[in-house]
Amino acid sequence: MTTTTSQSVAMFSSMSIRNYRLFWTGGLISNVGTWMARVAQDWLVLTILTNNSSLALGIVTGLQFLPIAVLAPYAGSLADRIPKRTLLMYTQVAQALVGLTMAGLVLGGAIQLWHVYLLATLLGVASAFDGPARQSFAPEMVPERLIPNAVGLNTTSFHAARLVGPAVAGLIIAWWGVGPALLLNGFSFIAVLVALVMMDGSALTPAPRTRAKGSIVAGFRYVRSRPDIMLLMFIVFMLGTFGLNFQLTNALMATAVFHVGAEQYGVLGSILAIGSLSAGLLAARRTQLRLRLIIGAMAGFSLAVAVLALAPNYWWYAVFLIPVGLTSLTVMTTANASVQLSTEPVMRGRVMALYQAIFLGGTPLGAPVLGWVGDAWGPRWTLAIGAIACALTVVVAVGYLVRRSGWGVLPWVHSDEDVVIDTLEEAR
Repeated sequence: MTTTTSQSVAMFSSMSIRNYRLFWTGGLISNVGTWMARVAQDWLVLTILTNNSSLALGIVTGLQFLPIAVLAPYAGSLADRIPKRTLLMYTQVAQALVGLTMAGLVLGGAIQLWHVYLLATLLGVASAFDGPARQSFAPEMVPERLIPNAVGLNTTSFHAARLVGPAVAGLIIAWWGVGPALLLNGFSFIAVLVALVMMDGSALTPAPRTRAKGSIVAGFRYVRSRPDIMLLMFIVFMLGTFGLNFQLTNALMATAVFHVGAEQYGVLGSILAIGSLSAGLLAARRTQLRLRLIIGAMAGFSLAVAVLALAPNYWWYAVFLIPVGLTSLTVMTTANASVQLSTEPVMRGRVMALYQAIFLGGTPLGAPVLGWVGDAWGPRWTLAIGAIACALTVVVAVGYLVRRSGWGVLPWVHSDEDVVIDTLEEAR
């Protein structure tokens, strides 16, 4: 399968649109705060509230993503029923309140582990409604030919923030403690609110809103009728469940294997973002979204994580994070844009909600399991299991494609039968 746009685009084409430029800038500021909070929360759980308990950290991570899996169908239906811009305003306020509450408890010296569990769950609830609206809002700000570019630039914003946020958080934690890092995150959501308020509503092209009963069931039926989307969801589920647990694995490797401080731990997140940022910039220029690229990047990710598990010291581990970030984000951005381009606008909110649920919803399963593995077998096995699971995913995906389309579907075999989805109408 190949999804292609009709024209080539420059890397920053979507930035010429004022509404998108505002949204991207506000998101960048908010994302910096989000990455600071993730580092601060992990450090709080591992070094202050527990004695390097990987299980506790796995539970926190799982609780943060569990509501996404549970609430995704309703959240996607809601995103197709009410204006996405309005819904995003509410989710920013909710996330800010959760962040400021945790910061207040830490600064007041009253924080306990159960507080972190509860607040992580509440943040997951807000994120469950924020994700589908945010994912499906980009096509309302830009024309269809710029959707892959907008998705790529959104990802660039997220990982540019990842380049800065963890390193800044490490310094703030070392100098002033966890509380100030969490406090800055709480205030960072104001940037997105300001961007949404400043937008020109008349320049948006909202998708048709559905008011029919059974819209949630219709979303499931639509995805079930699309084997191409189901295959992409299977790949991102395995990647999200077993591969992308670096919030957990980096923390364990930093504290339990390499025995480094908060500054060095923060640097790991920034180095991972170097590869992710590179992949995001490449995605912004990409006009052909090939399934072969997704499978190839997944295979590269499996190999890179396997090497990462064997890293002999902190610095080699840091270096190996770059190809890990590059390959993982190539899978994510290509799959995301492919799903959005080939989905009918009226269904996009529900489909992206299911996509998010599949992608992030496996974390409540994977994170606690990997946390237990870290306690029982050691942190390196948390990486090794992720590499094995993602490699098996590649084998299953290739086997499915060969069975369905023949050997010509493989990257090294030339075939004139490669399916091309040039427009949404042809994809239906």
